[in-house]
Amino acid sequence: MSERIPVIGITTYRQSATWGTWPGVNADLLPATYARAVEEAGGAPVLLPPVADAEKAAAVADRLDAIIIAGGADVSPHRYGQEPDPTVTVWYDDRDASELAYLAAADDGDLPVLGICRGMQLMAVAAGGTLIQHLPDAGGDAVHSGSDGVYGHVAVTVDSGTRTGQILGERAEVECHHHQGIGEHPGFVVTASGEDGIPHAMERPGDRFVVGVQWHPEEGADRELFAALVAAARARMR
Repeated sequence: MSERIPVIGITTYRQSATWGTWPGVNADLLPATYARAVEEAGGAPVLLPPVADAEKAAAVADRLDAIIIAGGADVSPHRYGQEPDPTVTVWYDDRDASELAYLAAADDGDLPVLGICRGMQLMAVAAGGTLIQHLPDAGGDAVHSGSDGVYGHVAVTVDSGTRTGQILGERAEVECHHHQGIGEHPGFVVTASGEDGIPHAMERPGDRFVVGVQWHPEEGADRELFAALVAAARARMR
């Protein structure tokens, strides 16, 4: 009998979308590149809509082998005790609450976690940390934010003595689209940075796979991070 394929949950957006003759429908959606990346890495992707409470998040997580916290809009600054910067104008409280509940459920179930862009930022906030609300105000290079519909290309240096370094090597060219970054990040160590010193990856020390990256690996050709997540899910299943 063949080994069961790991089921990888990916969080989604809930916002207005239009298709066919239906304008402005409240929809749960996500770019298809996330699911394709999981499939190409050997996992079975499942899209996770925002859920109303921690009990439902735990019920979902109990049926998963790993979770990806996807990219998207800014995290509400109120979640980390700050007032919004003028550049922070849109956030989704329901998604923040849902993904924080998914992360708590993942901790309770020892699930492997990969945070992507916003996902890495939310992981820092969930741990009691803070965010830099607008990187150019903190000396960050504007290339991080790319432009409308276009990713910025950033060279990052990776600490070879970390899990992230074992996956990616000592240097990577990555695709970014963000104007925020992590500030305080209790319980995590920074494992990759850009040339301007802005953190681009972090991980929680220990045997469990808990990794966040500030870029969008689903948009590139390499699948190392997804393959490592699927491998961690398989190891947990055994």
